[in-house]
Amino acid sequence: MTDDDLGDLMPPRRPHHRPASTRVSMAQVAQRAGVSGQTVSRVVNDSPRVDPATRERVERAMRDLGYRPHRAARALRTGRSRTIGLVVTTLVTVGNSRMLQATAEAAAERGYALTLITASGGVAAAFDRLAEQEVDGAIVLNEASAQVSADARPTGLRLVVVDAPTSAGFTAVHSDHAGGAAAATTHLLELGHPTVHHLAGPADSFAATERERGWRETLAAAGTDAPPVVRGDWSAEAGHGAAAALATATAVFCANDQMALGLLRALADDGRRVPEDVSVIGFDDVPDAANYRPPLTTIRQDFTALAGRAVEALVADIEGSTETPGATVIPTLLIERDSARRR
Repeated sequence: MTDDDLGDLMPPRRPHHRPASTRVSMAQVAQRAGVSGQTVSRVVNDSPRVDPATRERVERAMRDLGYRPHRAARALRTGRSRTIGLVVTTLVTVGNSRMLQATAEAAAERGYALTLITASGGVAAAFDRLAEQEVDGAIVLNEASAQVSADARPTGLRLVVVDAPTSAGFTAVHSDHAGGAAAATTHLLELGHPTVHHLAGPADSFAATERERGWRETLAAAGTDAPPVVRGDWSAEAGHGAAAALATATAVFCANDQMALGLLRALADDGRRVPEDVSVIGFDDVPDAANYRPPLTTIRQDFTALAGRAVEALVADIEGSTETPGATVIPTLLIERDSARRR
């Protein structure tokens, strides 16, 4: 057997790869990009003192070499971890899970990592855990926002609360819950229903309270008495269980799509047709709403805009903006499908 034959039997050589334990240095990036180490440092730390062409060349060298900034070292230099916390009570609800995804994407677009904390032991304990991790700030979502107070906030922790009124100097962001509820209620009245029943969310929820307010104010403006509120916990099971209390309703505005789903099933079980016998409108426009039976008329929340504004406000505070704390209201939109019809 010749050497050539032996070579044919040997496995092909693999290209050389840098060992996983070896970090690419700034000096290597600088050499690759043809710039100084100081210029690489400025790019890593988002300094405005780098012209666009040079920044692009350095970033290309980083990508080519697989350079990753050392987060701890950068935090020591800048005093920032470029990490923000997200505080939730649960991820079971569709609104919270969609906000988690949208917030993570919005943070990544601005170069920030996200740390998720559940407030199972209370929001004050969640804040303490975030402070220990030295995050630059935190966003508090929905049900957890009701627990936020000036006393619970650690000194120096920058906060944006989602679905809470403006109070104690916090920056607040929320959807136009009352306006969306008003649009849903108005639509049902315009379809010829004498009144609109309401399947509401938990009494301690800001979003639920605002949606109930929009429903009540719209009925009052139309000169119509509000029927007794039926209250649920956001779940489809709660919607299913509410059907008996809505036995006389011809139109129901549900505070979210999950409760509407349960109600649709219960009505079908009782032989009541939707929309022929009962018109139903939800709130959220979850991805599956168009595939309910029948497709659900609902109020769409813009979770991408909601999360984007929350992250924008928090990052502005972290990076020294003079933005004044206040409330931002994100518009909602009525989406007409087949679950509501004229009497």
